[in-house]
Amino acid sequence: MPTRRSILAGAAALTAVSACESGDEARPAPDARRAAALPAARSSSGRLNFVVILADDLGYGELGSYGQKLIHTPRLDDLATRSLRFTQAYAAAPVCAPSRCSLLTGLHSGHATVRNNPWGPGGQGALTDRDFTFAESLRTLGYRTGAIGKWGFGPNAPDQPSHPNSRGFEEFYGYLTHHHAHDYFPDYLWHNGTRVEIPENKDGARKVYAPDLIEERALAFLHAHRDEPFLLYLAPTVPHAPSQDPDAGAYADRPWTGPNKRHAAQVTAFDTLVGSITDRLTDLGLADRTVVLVTSDNGPHEEGGTDPALFNGNGPLRGLKRNLYEGGIRVPLLAWSPRHIRSGTTDRPTPLTDLLPTLADLAGAPAPTDVDGLSLAPLLRGSPDTARHDALYFYRNHAGVTPRADAVDHGRGSRLAEALRHGDLKAIRFAPGQSRRAPDDQWDVELYDLAKDPGEQHDLAAARPAQAEALVRRMRESWAPVYRRRPFGVTLEVTGHGREFTVTATLSNGSAKPWKAPRLTLGTPTGWSIRALGPLTTTRLPAGDHLTARWHATRAEVATATTLVCRATVQLGDDEVTFTATAGVGA
Repeated sequence: MPTRRSILAGAAALTAVSACESGDEARPAPDARRAAALPAARSSSGRLNFVVILADDLGYGELGSYGQKLIHTPRLDDLATRSLRFTQAYAAAPVCAPSRCSLLTGLHSGHATVRNNPWGPGGQGALTDRDFTFAESLRTLGYRTGAIGKWGFGPNAPDQPSHPNSRGFEEFYGYLTHHHAHDYFPDYLWHNGTRVEIPENKDGARKVYAPDLIEERALAFLHAHRDEPFLLYLAPTVPHAPSQDPDAGAYADRPWTGPNKRHAAQVTAFDTLVGSITDRLTDLGLADRTVVLVTSDNGPHEEGGTDPALFNGNGPLRGLKRNLYEGGIRVPLLAWSPRHIRSGTTDRPTPLTDLLPTLADLAGAPAPTDVDGLSLAPLLRGSPDTARHDALYFYRNHAGVTPRADAVDHGRGSRLAEALRHGDLKAIRFAPGQSRRAPDDQWDVELYDLAKDPGEQHDLAAARPAQAEALVRRMRESWAPVYRRRPFGVTLEVTGHGREFTVTATLSNGSAKPWKAPRLTLGTPTGWSIRALGPLTTTRLPAGDHLTARWHATRAEVATATTLVCRATVQLGDDEVTFTATAGVGA
């Protein structure tokens, strides 16, 4: 029978088998690698809220606080003065889909499920039941979760493992797939599993601008959940190509091409959106207990006639979107919370894979230890003891090229490439084609000292061959064809046919802390009878261990397909944490 793991708010019309006590202790756990874990940050009003705002193709140098001179970003520039501003934050990949997969799951692009954009090998990338997002982590504590804007994974259909509703987001509104998100005047968007038609945009009409709808939904989400802890993942499509905006705004009279005017207008529109979000949080009295993170998925683009050189979109860095040089992967990152985050700047090399452990840490939620990210919570609170990455790994397997980005790569833009930063040294290597299996002596290797040469103008590989080879060795170790995850949360399996079934649930503690009083219950529709075949609880579940429970289940009618739901609760500190898994039973 098919199995699906998810974090759910609940299920209707279910009957539950009460867990019975068991005196058996779970097996001791092996040692587990862990990220920094601190008590949840709280205010007098309760848990922290979180808003993660992800721009699409916003370059490192496209905000005034990062050196922009031509495009107006007054709201973000003001926010930067009151935020912790990161000067060395990194997207996990130089293109959208793998970058977003890594941001959501905490796995770098050598481990993540999605490692290329849709037109690369394998087509449209999809998340799977093995993926665990920061939304799923916070849902275990009852957070209300919303994803609004561009999701960027397929398929373009409801009720499947890659859908936001299956990956921890209670509410979704926007574009499911990468390609659909290129349309600023779509004739439909998705609301959860429902396709919502926009008749005003049918037959090529351009009357309803999708970024406006996305902003409205985001503000409504904040208002609807103002009295509950929430996570909003807001991913507008600006300033991704095509450079479309209802008008060029303040840039209409500039002596620029139309695409450049509209690109500037899109960046300013993103600035306005962020201002609207922070204003709404302030108006609702939520600013003091909300953490807002603003960043981008990769470097600046050149599609649709936009010229990033006009705006110095990559700042002092070399490269654009699609390049593994700093300009393609280094991104702006602002962290704002008036009472919980100190203002200033930090040069800590910080990949966006750090978001999952950070949000879990700040909320006090469970999180898997086999992610590549590290918690930023101590840094956000002002501590100098925040863990630092020993190395940062980046991977590119993307056949599509654009002229300027390909020129930066010296004509190697369509080749598979990878990069690794260790301390201030960064190595980049290009395969002879699109296969990792090429012998090492056929790869082009470059080495840069970012402390002395942040613009990556002076290749040191020939002068420091031992250091270059050491970083190449780390690259090989960082990439896995399939990354084997440690079990985390609850899974449900159903075997049998007709009316009689055996149902097996396994709760796995893949976190760094022991869980107290784990308890498994099985919910079935009315008319089913279930009988536990053994203990459903124990006193303690050490990190790395698991608890398995089984039931015999009988249904009244064979003809009806249905879904079984297993709920696992554990005590984590003062909180009760809930995991939920479902399994379908066919007719």
